[in-house]
Amino acid sequence: MPGHVEFSVQSNQTDRYRRIDHNEDRTTLKKGTELELEIESLAFGAEGVARHEGIVVFVPGGLPGQRVQACIQRKRKGLHYARILEVLHPSPAQIIPRCQHFGDCGGCAIQHYSYEAQLEQKYRQVSDAITRIAKLTDFETAPILPSPETFFYRNKMEFTFSRLRWFSRSEFATSENKLRKDFALGMNVKGFYNKTLQIQQCHLQSEQCNAIRNLTAAHCMNSALLPYTTVDHSGFWRFLVVREGKNTGETMVNVVTAEGGSKGQKEVGALAESLLENVPEITTIVHSINRTKAQVAVGDDCRIVHGPGYISDKLGEFHYRISANSFFQTNTRGAEKLYSVVEAYADLHGTETICDFYCGAGSIGIYLSKKAKRIVGVDIIPAAIEDAKTNAALNNIDNCEFHCGDIKDILLNRKAVFADSAPDVVVLDPPRAGLHHKVVAEVIALQPKRIIYVSCNPTTFARDARIFSDNGYKLQKVQPVDMFPHTAHIELVSCFDLAS
Repeated sequence: MPGHVEFSVQSNQTDRYRRIDHNEDRTTLKKGTELELEIESLAFGAEGVARHEGIVVFVPGGLPGQRVQACIQRKRKGLHYARILEVLHPSPAQIIPRCQHFGDCGGCAIQHYSYEAQLEQKYRQVSDAITRIAKLTDFETAPILPSPETFFYRNKMEFTFSRLRWFSRSEFATSENKLRKDFALGMNVKGFYNKTLQIQQCHLQSEQCNAIRNLTAAHCMNSALLPYTTVDHSGFWRFLVVREGKNTGETMVNVVTAEGGSKGQKEVGALAESLLENVPEITTIVHSINRTKAQVAVGDDCRIVHGPGYISDKLGEFHYRISANSFFQTNTRGAEKLYSVVEAYADLHGTETICDFYCGAGSIGIYLSKKAKRIVGVDIIPAAIEDAKTNAALNNIDNCEFHCGDIKDILLNRKAVFADSAPDVVVLDPPRAGLHHKVVAEVIALQPKRIIYVSCNPTTFARDARIFSDNGYKLQKVQPVDMFPHTAHIELVSCFDLAS
């Protein structure tokens, strides 16, 4: 009825009312509007998805099957986001999270959701992204492969030093505000890039990693040097990175700092002595210096403090050397599953030339080397390429070659690498942002018979898949692989064939 006005009682049993004018634009909801919502699914990023009168509302922290009282918090680019005020009815798959830091830590977004339900939602996210963004439907999606381990599965963890410590509710209740506010070593707080939660125990890496982190926090808290801050870019301590060889038992500690001169080196040396005294299983300690303002756990220079400066691990029958800045799949045993899918999709017969783009330490190319004629790996990180060359030598492989440089530049000058013979198979394993548009164009120009695309982001994969599909390639099959239980992330392996 035009101009009709009604009043609605809020479902949280308060005495407040909100005037709903039916002349308002029904495609939008105002900030502060309270709604009762049914969470239908999880979007990529682990945000609950609900609908109100046809309007899609994203609800961070919401789980499918929950009924919640929520408040519209913001609208961005036409999308509505709501904050949960009260859970009116829990999800049938909701469980008690294992970690004491859940809810504050920005790591495990869905640890309060059963693992079976996580797999179901991640499978749907992959399928939905491809059909909705790429507009592709004529392909096979295999059942999702679960992670062999759901806790303590990571071989690498990065922890941030900070002068902005975030106090959890339990810390406020028990500490009487005596804890230091200007020091933390842990994970970024959910929703904040510049606030850090002091972690006592993380269930994603090993108990040894927990010991290393807690010892480091205790030592550096008493250091004369302060954590680095992005406020004025002063301070010294920036990141602690712990890497582990899950199949070898080797451990690397990488201390990432700002430039600190001889005083900084002395402080890192003292930390190393303390760690080795208490955790003698540590294989190597590296000091990396990040001179940039970017908050990344990568150093411009790496100084070996103890041991060889790298660790080794094993995937299948192959051994790999991993240095501080090398890319290596974070879930070792999950990677073995993923690489087996890559090998099956490549369907090699021993005569093929394979391009392994974004090759990192050469792990995929080496894994495929015994079933191919020639492997050409490319990566932009010099240390990764050095590791890839070393890894080929470690495994007595002589049909792998590795080139350092920007992939799009190397592809523009591809004759220098491939001469007149185009590769038969191209393997792509890009970062979360997906492929640069020039890389997509140059891969298409190579005209390989098959493209194997490994992705950690279904949405950017779907964007690139649409372009490949529009340029002569057919998406044949997709295999979702869960490499990151309890988090919002999901990997997939896909196979494109050149249309005949």
